[in-house]
Amino acid sequence: MLIGRAQELSSSTLTITTAFSSSPNPNYTLSLPMRTPVLSSLSLLRSLSPSLHHRFLCSLSLSNYSKSFFLPLPTTNIRHSSLFQRLPLAKPLSSFVEQVVGESERDENGGFSRGGEGESFDFGVAFGSTDLRHLSSPSLEVKELEELPEQWRRSKLAWLCKELPAHKPTTLIRILNAQKKWIRQEDATYIAVHCMRIRENETGFRVYKWMMQQHWFQFDFALATKLADYMGKERKFSKCREIFDDIIKQGLVPLQGCLDEACGIYNRMIQLGGYQPRLSLHNSLFRALVGQPGGSSKYFLKQAEFIFHNLVTSGFEIHKDVYGGLIWLHSYQDTIDRERIASLREEMQLAGIEESRDVLLSILRACSKEGDVEEADKTWLRLLHSDCAIPSQGFVYRMEVYAKVGEPMKSLEIFRGMQEQLGSNSVVAYHKIIEVLSKAQEIELVESLMTEFINSGMKPLMPSYIDLMNMYFNLSLHDKLEAAFYECLEKCRPNRTIYNIYMDSLVQIGYLDKAEEIFNQMYSNGAIGVNTKSCNTILSGYLSRGDYLKAEKIYDLMCQKKYAIDAPLMEKLDYVLSLSRKVVKRPVSLKLSKEQREILIGLLLGGLQMESDEERKNHVIYFEFNENSGAHSVLRRHIHEQYHEWLNSSSKLSDDNDDVPYKFSTISHSYFGFYADQFWPRGRPMIPKLIHRWLSPRVLAYWYMYGGHRTSSGDILLKLKGSREGVEKVVRTLKAQSMDCRVKRKGTVFWIGFLGSNSTWFWKLIEPYILDDLKDFVKAGCQNTISFGSGSDTDENASITVTMRIHKISK
Repeated sequence: MLIGRAQELSSSTLTITTAFSSSPNPNYTLSLPMRTPVLSSLSLLRSLSPSLHHRFLCSLSLSNYSKSFFLPLPTTNIRHSSLFQRLPLAKPLSSFVEQVVGESERDENGGFSRGGEGESFDFGVAFGSTDLRHLSSPSLEVKELEELPEQWRRSKLAWLCKELPAHKPTTLIRILNAQKKWIRQEDATYIAVHCMRIRENETGFRVYKWMMQQHWFQFDFALATKLADYMGKERKFSKCREIFDDIIKQGLVPLQGCLDEACGIYNRMIQLGGYQPRLSLHNSLFRALVGQPGGSSKYFLKQAEFIFHNLVTSGFEIHKDVYGGLIWLHSYQDTIDRERIASLREEMQLAGIEESRDVLLSILRACSKEGDVEEADKTWLRLLHSDCAIPSQGFVYRMEVYAKVGEPMKSLEIFRGMQEQLGSNSVVAYHKIIEVLSKAQEIELVESLMTEFINSGMKPLMPSYIDLMNMYFNLSLHDKLEAAFYECLEKCRPNRTIYNIYMDSLVQIGYLDKAEEIFNQMYSNGAIGVNTKSCNTILSGYLSRGDYLKAEKIYDLMCQKKYAIDAPLMEKLDYVLSLSRKVVKRPVSLKLSKEQREILIGLLLGGLQMESDEERKNHVIYFEFNENSGAHSVLRRHIHEQYHEWLNSSSKLSDDNDDVPYKFSTISHSYFGFYADQFWPRGRPMIPKLIHRWLSPRVLAYWYMYGGHRTSSGDILLKLKGSREGVEKVVRTLKAQSMDCRVKRKGTVFWIGFLGSNSTWFWKLIEPYILDDLKDFVKAGCQNTISFGSGSDTDENASITVTMRIHKISK
């Protein structure tokens, strides 16, 4: 959550930002509105006015955008002014190569983008200016206490503002009921606004719901909007939805949600009939769909085609970027619809629209997947004769085209031509040519190019090492494969894929003891870990050698982690298990191990988030990592492996995909109830009363790896959210372990600082539990520092500052 996001309430822009991003659904259909699981319990099939549909959709479609472009919204007869949202201009395609290099350098463990999955469509400025309107946000005006004429009323309101946040819901309602004789809507509104100001949003919501039950209540659109904003930011989606439903009943403007739901509402508008959306609405939703990286946008092709169809049937003029964006989406599909692309190009020609560089690149990309050399050469000539600079990605697509038709040497010729025309080659080009020649098994050329690539100093090298080792494996050159493996370890961070290839090679040639050693290294190294392929490989080796005892242990591990066992191995296992067990062991029931419990507590202290259903019976853990953090890129793989059996199906990886996402979540389960009650009661972070019992070295280590920093001077900082009393308990416990520290509050976050020699003692305590591949990151200096040297602190998001020494807290 954003630090100190609660500002003084004023007529500022209101948005709801979901803390999770809903993944695109490949089985996307147009018949039903699409929702995230959290929002699925409530229906959108309400009698929304056309203007309400329009405004809700405009805000929903942009939940992932927050920069520089104002979304068009229509004027309506609604009594309050609308919200305005902002949409960023898409990143130009010319920056694709630099983007891929930067991302890959951050994550040697996976996530390399070989085929341009990370690039996004470049919208022209003119497209963004179509039918724009700047509309103001609803203003929430509340009198201050000193403006009230009655002294007794000021005193009572001040007492309620202080008292209500400290009580449980039932007590809160009893206190409010006792004030019915004198309290009015203006008074209750002031209390709710005050609660939001001090970030007691849950209390503000309960005051709001109590207000609605009173005879004097009149719906306040601005208050509902502001409250829903904060509910959404704190992931209180069910409460946010309650407020949304209240707004719907009043015929007013709903708030921002997510892209999937925006598409569902748009489809419902069209299917119900009786309303023709404005041009700005079509364009805004289309832009939101296509303005994402190609790897995720490609799942929205059907929706984009549906919008295009509606634009045509409504008689609107089709903007050139709509044509270009649609062709761009088609070029990313696994199966290319050549007839549809040709049809769109023909329509562009009839409309007098010239094909831009981005459109030509999209056509090249489509040709590279189809192996259409003739069309690729025509498109390439047009790119050469255009006024724009020659895009480096075009060379890569041409290499792939000729590789498809079995001409790898022509691909090499294009690679050398790129060096001559551009002066140098890109990382992506090296990756592609080594991949192409490795599949063609051109050993000498691949080894020569690999040496050239290494000497160039470019990174990452890992994708090319994977291609090299796969080539050696397919040619049964196991000695060379082993040499490449150890050379890779010297130059790159360890990677599960190369370990799997090497272990598979060892099993194939019968070096099972060495394979077992490699498997144990993977299992013990949290930054590498094992997966389904690793376990199946070593299991096949044990079964082939007749080492049934070890095979049973691997089988138990696979049952625990819920790894799928290959069918041929399962047939052998049935026989093996029948020898030692009367009944084949059933799948292990889900239960957190001691290590998993300690890791989870550390992550929760570091900011991990949980969400509970309305009855608080089942709970979900949301793992979210910073894409710009090298430490998080390593830690996420370890955490993904640690909680593999708990992850939902969409968060698990397939055997051919080793790219762990930066956001994943567990299944909804009652087992997490203890942690939800202790760390996320009432849906907000809290420091448990018994936290002093749980601060083991492992807990502190994972807290540090997930939510900590080390400054350039060597000081260690830990981030913590919760009450001051909870922070005091944590600090007392640390002092009991001979670690002095200081605390500073910035907004909603406390920072615990270990300065000087105290940081050394802290590091010695947690070092045994720090991941080996993470030690370089957590030891390095960081840009995010908190100054503990001054007696005061200023923060743009908070007026409260607390600076404490340990001996002051313990009094």
